[in-house]
Amino acid sequence: MTSDPFDIPIEIKQAKRKKKSKYNNVAAWYEIGGKTIYLRSLFERDYARRLEASKQEGKIKEWEYEPHTFWFEGIRRGVCSYKPDFRITELDGSQSYVETKGYLDPKSKTKLKRMAKYFPEVKLILVRQTSRKRKLQ
Repeated sequence: MTSDPFDIPIEIKQAKRKKKSKYNNVAAWYEIGGKTIYLRSLFERDYARRLEASKQEGKIKEWEYEPHTFWFEGIRRGVCSYKPDFRITELDGSQSYVETKGYLDPKSKTKLKRMAKYFPEVKLILVRQTSRKRKLQ
């Protein structure tokens, strides 16, 4: 009797913490709301948990992590694309994007400015980390 090679149970655990980046971010795999997601910082993890709680409470319809990349047509140098951290679908079906930031570096500022210029119809919310304790602003 041959067994199916794809019928192997897979256990996903939180990855070992990687070396911290220059902004002290820690990237790892997390399971939030039945989704296994690779998040780039503890701040993103905390915000994802907050979104899942809002979904469970019926305040939002759905949330997704980095589902869409916006391309800035005609840009040949520097920042030519942008991928917001989260897309939120409200109960009425409208959508907004959320960018979580601990530190707003020059490259991130350029992305946000270009997003406003090239996609003015897209609602983008910037959520800043106010302290090292990852409180949301």
